[in-house]
Amino acid sequence: MKRYCLALDLKDDPDLIAEYEDYHRSIWPEIEASIKESGILDMEIYRIANRLFMIMETEDSFSFERKAKMDEANPKVQQWEQLMWKYQQALAGAKPGEKWQLMEKIFKL
Repeated sequence: MKRYCLALDLKDDPDLIAEYEDYHRSIWPEIEASIKESGILDMEIYRIANRLFMIMETEDSFSFERKAKMDEANPKVQQWEQLMWKYQQALAGAKPGEKWQLMEKIFKL
């Protein structure tokens, strides 16, 4: 099993943040299915202010490249991602269209 940690910011607007959280309380079934089909075994998202932190545990065979190809071919995932851009803003240094940024582990006890 692999673990990945990623970060992303939301637009700093309390109403938009509340809407974003509402969507994530009951994600679309097609989104949950696509997450699982890509080899993600567990996913959690945490928030402080407008900063999001995601922890993903995946199968050993998981790859971000494969997930991206699966997502590109899935119209429902594309619809979801377009909707989420209403709430999200890329971190500094992100490439155009790039959302979640992979974090580097700097400490382990």
